[in-house]
Amino acid sequence: MIAILTLLTAFPLGFLLRDRLVALGAYLALYLYAFTFQTGYLTRAWVQGDDSAFPRQADFGLEYLAVTAAVLAIGCGLVLLGHRLGERRRGRRGAADLDSAQR
Repeated sequence: MIAILTLLTAFPLGFLLRDRLVALGAYLALYLYAFTFQTGYLTRAWVQGDDSAFPRQADFGLEYLAVTAAVLAIGCGLVLLGHRLGERRRGRRGAADLDSAQR
């Protein structure tokens, strides 16, 4: 769920929002909502006996933590990439070459 949300929202938020911190904040808010929902859903399935997400061994779910942290890092990178490309596009559209006008 968080991987799908990352692919669908991270780059467009960075591309469309002018302020980088606002774009990162919006992505983090969406990510944290989906992360909470996903964790609750997987925990409910685990309590009902499904061991596919969290094995019943005492491993503390470090694999789950590593995967979700990697998805978060990739999402933040996509937001920053989208912001950089959006800034280039906005800068190109509004810029004028004044040096050539003086010749």
